[in-house]
Order: sequence, then C-alpha cells, then structure tokens
Amino acid sequence: ELWLPEDVPAAAPAGFLQQLPSYQSALRRRAGGSRERRAGAQGSAGLRAAEPRGPEQRGREPVAQPAREQPLSIAEKRRLRDCQQADTKYLSGWKQWKRTSSKSLKKVLSEAKELSSYLELWRRDIHSIEGKFGTGIQSYFSFLRFLVLLNFIIFILMFSFVTLPSIISKYGIFNSSVAKVPPKNTEPHCTVYKPSGNEGLVYFYTYLKDLLSGTGFLEVTSLFYGYYTIDAAWLSVLSYNLPLAYLLATFAYLALSLLWIIKRSVDGFKQNLVHGEDQFQSYCNKVFAGWDFCITDPNAAQLKHRSLLYELQTDLEEERLKRKIADRTMKEKLRIYSLRIFINIIVIAVLSGCFYSIYRATVYSQENSNVSIRHDIRTDTIGAVQYLPSIVITLANFIAPQIFSFLIRFEDYSPAFEIRLTLMRCVFVRLANIGVLLFSLWSHISGCDTDKCKACGYNYELYPCWESEVGQEMYKLMIFDFIIILAVTLFLDFPRKLLVTHCSCKPAQWCGLREFGISDNVLEIIYGQTICWIGTFFSPLLPAIATIKYFIIFYIKKISLMHTCKPAARPLRASSSNFFFLVVLLIGLVLAFIPLGISIAHISSSKACGPFRSFNTSWAVVPDTVRGFPAGLQQVLHGIASEAFAVPFFMV
Repeated sequence: ELWLPEDVPAAAPAGFLQQLPSYQSALRRRAGGSRERRAGAQGSAGLRAAEPRGPEQRGREPVAQPAREQPLSIAEKRRLRDCQQADTKYLSGWKQWKRTSSKSLKKVLSEAKELSSYLELWRRDIHSIEGKFGTGIQSYFSFLRFLVLLNFIIFILMFSFVTLPSIISKYGIFNSSVAKVPPKNTEPHCTVYKPSGNEGLVYFYTYLKDLLSGTGFLEVTSLFYGYYTIDAAWLSVLSYNLPLAYLLATFAYLALSLLWIIKRSVDGFKQNLVHGEDQFQSYCNKVFAGWDFCITDPNAAQLKHRSLLYELQTDLEEERLKRKIADRTMKEKLRIYSLRIFINIIVIAVLSGCFYSIYRATVYSQENSNVSIRHDIRTDTIGAVQYLPSIVITLANFIAPQIFSFLIRFEDYSPAFEIRLTLMRCVFVRLANIGVLLFSLWSHISGCDTDKCKACGYNYELYPCWESEVGQEMYKLMIFDFIIILAVTLFLDFPRKLLVTHCSCKPAQWCGLREFGISDNVLEIIYGQTICWIGTFFSPLLPAIATIKYFIIFYIKKISLMHTCKPAARPLRASSSNFFFLVVLLIGLVLAFIPLGISIAHISSSKACGPFRSFNTSWAVVPDTVRGFPAGLQQVLHGIASEAFAVPFFMV
C-alpha cells in the first residue's frame, strides 16, 4: 500500500532522486545511450516502413510480428496496428486466409491454455499457500502435484498394457483366450510355488497384517509380479505378447519419467539463469515489473502482495548473509570452519550408524526367516522379525533428517545452501538404505549351496517367486513411510501445537511450533518416488498406491502447515529450489536404474511364477522376439544395439 501526503512538494530534493533505482539504472546505461538512440531511429524507420503501401507493393506479406510485441508506446502500437490492417487488403486471397487462420488458431490455443489452467489440480490451494507462506513452500506443493500426475500416468501405462490384458484374458472377456508355455529345460522342483494365501478361519488381525506386508490374500492378486503367469493372450485373431509388453512398459515408464524430469529441469535452469542476474536488476524487476495487472479479485491481489513481500524478504536475507560473510574476521572464520568440520564428523558418524543398523537388521531378519522356513515355523514373532528391515529403515529415515536439520543451524549457511546440503546428506541415508536392503536380498536370492538350487539359478527354497518377495519389500517400505508421515502429524505436531497454545510454561514456549522444513518434506517424497520406480517392475500397481499416497499427503501437509507448523524463519526462493528438487529426483531415478538393470539382465527369473518363466532372464524375451523378425530388420536392430551406436547415443 502507498501513502500519499496531502501536501505534495512541487519537486523532490536532488539527493533523493539520485537514490532512486531508476536514476541508478540510467547511470549504468548512459554509456550505451548513443547505441540506444541509433536503435530508436531504426525503430522509427521500421514504423515508417509499415505505412500503407500502394498497389505496386501488393503481394508482399507485412511484418508478422504483432504490434503488441513491439517495443513501442501505446500510441505507436495503435498506429502500427492500423498500418498492418491497411496492408492486409493488398494481400492475395490465400495469404489473407492464411493470416486469418493463424490468428484464429493462436486465439483458440490461448483460450484453451487459459481454460486448462482452471482445471489444474490444486490450483487455488497452491496459490493460497504461495501468498501466505511464500514461493519456497509453494514450490514443495507444486513438486508434490507433479509427482501425483507422474505416478497416475505410470499407473495408466502399466494397467493398460500389463494388468488389463491379463484380467481380460484370464476371465475370457471379449472371447479372449490364454496361452501358457511350460518352461523348457527346467527342473520340476523349480516350478513349485505355493503362495501363502489364507485358508480356513482367519482372524481380523491377519488381514491387517497382510494389508501392511503384502502377504496372504494380497500376494495372489494383480498387485504383485506372481499374478502375471500368462505367456500370450488371444483376442479373436490377434496375439498379445505379455512378457514383451511387461518389459517394454517398464522401459516406457522409466523413459517417460526421465524425459519429463529433464524437461522440467531445463525450465528451472532457465529460471535459475534469469534469477542469477545482477541483484540490483532483480530488485527492479520485482518492484517495478513484479505486479500482475490482470488481477481483479481483492483476495488474489492480497496473495500476490504477500508473495512479492516474501521474495523481497528472501533477497534481503541473502544480502545480509553476504555482508556478514564479507565482514568476518580471521578469528571468526577459523571458528566457523572448525565448527563445520566437527559437525561433518558427526554427520559421517550418523550415516555410518544408519548403514550398519540396516545391515544388521536385514541379516538378522533373513537368518531367522531361513530358520523358520526350514523348520516350518509360523509364529507372530517370526512375522514381526520379517518387518524388522522396514521398521529400521523407516526409523533411520525419520531420525537422521531431524539430526541433520538441527546441526545445519550451527553451520551458518545461506537458506538456499542449507536446503541443498541437508538434502544431499539425507539422500545418502535414504537411497543407501534401499541399496543395502536390495543388496542383502539379492545375496540371499542368488546364494546357492546345493545342486538343485544351482539348477534353478536362484534359491528356490526360500524364494520360489523372488520377484514378488522384492515387490512385497517395496510395498512395505511405501506403506511404513506413509504411516510415519501420518503419525508425525497426528501424534507429534498436533499435541505440540496444543501444548504451545494452551500452556504458558517456559519449556513449552521455548520449544515452540515445529518449522515446516522444506528439505525434509521434499526428501520424503523423493524417497517414496524412488521406491515406486524400483518396485513398479515387481508390483505393477504400486504407482496407483503412490498416487493415492501423495494425494492424501498433500492435504496432510497443507493442514500441518496451516494449523500445526510455522514457516521457516529464513524464506526460500522457489526459482533455485525447484531446479534443485528436480536434480535430486533425477539422482533417485538414475539410482533406480541400477537395481532394475541387475534384476532384468543379471538375476535368473523365477521359473514358478511371472511372465518370464520360460526365459533365463527377463531381458531374454527381447532377443527371442527379434529372432522372429525378417532378416533385414534383424540386422538393423543388431546395429542399433551394437556398442558403436549405443555408447554414443547414451552419451548424448
């Protein structure tokens, strides 16, 4: 809001005028004044060139650039528009129709884009959050919306090409039939698979346990890999190769995720370049060109006002920190560097403790599971031991970021760098936890001591359908991650809010409300998305669960932000955070390629379940399909798959 005094002086003091940003900007550009005058003369010449032309100039198409895009005043733009309209009558009928059609198409596309913006998911909610808490927190909710849409599209892809054909063919819908090819050169004991389905009288808590672990009645559903035992589906005269479709759908969702993330990262990188300009120019852009004059709603105007306020606060905070760093004495520098070294030693110790705990929990769980299977022991204690890796991983993922967020306050970094450093530390914890779990599972899956086991290529006694076992582990990690997020909001943040609000004692007031940490929340969803990318191959419907999970998390986090948490003391700029969030998400996707590549190309596929029962590995379906192509097409595909083509292609 601007306050105008009643008695406005006729002229402002010269000293005051010289402090205005516009005067400083004029000083910077004074050196290029002659060049600007030459450019202005050229602009006037261009305007004169747009005068109505005579019949001798007919057939020439006028300047295609609209008048509103020209760097001219309103009066000159109107004059230029009249000139362009006058030139239209000298064009041929074809060019007139072409120009009119182009304008109509642009108008239709603009209106369609405007209409689609109203259909955007959580549009009003995110704008409200941006106005109340700034663009930094708004970037988190926009990132969450992106993952909801990404997982929904992945679910549509897997359901359409994998789950739906299996359901249609199994139930004979549309006169479809099923073709099952028995595995060749496979020992009979390798094909035995008895899912742990519930039989007889089942207690309620058993269903609850199965719902949390993916075992029991869920193990035999389309949620997991073992359900898809069809080799081909026939619909009338059309044949559908399910193993090939399963593998190609996996490659498709990984490629879709990669391209979409790269596209958004490029947009964020462009914004980073724009916002990385001179601070003075950035300030002028916000103050003089930051307002949206299309806003007519008072509430929207208030939200935009708050958003600009938070942006200016962020700039001032960064400038304050830069000045503080520049004014440090040698003694202060030695103190802060020594403190950072000590804190990093603590961080390394925390990381080592997390890795060792997960390793020991996984080894203990696998050893006890092996003993129970060999002696046919089925107890609730053994069932609890099977959940031990997921529980330890979830606790490590919850405790370690809290420690890192507490320690980063003493290192005296800028808000943006605090977010990045905390994220990178937590990334090592969460993604390495998944790697430790998968490495332990694969070591037990591939470990064979007997000739019967070596004949199958994997430990068939403990893991008759090892893909479903891995899918169940990914399912448990996702469910436990969601439970922790919900429990923290209900049983930590909400009671803390009540305590601070209704208790005036000093400890409660000193504790205060919990800050809405952007780094912790972003890492939660990146960790869950990495689990989804890895687990979708072993559990094709896992993206549907991830979509529902993130949809609910949006409202949980919104309620938590509005009612039980407070925004960060240091505002965060969204332009840099958006780009960095996507870079960390891209790291998670690249790391997801490694376990999926090992599972598809290296480990022998299960001979008792799944669409790849007839192949040594999942990748073997590709050369088997290529051998059925014509000889010329085979040569082309072999050339594309050769190192001479593949290595430069992937480098690019």
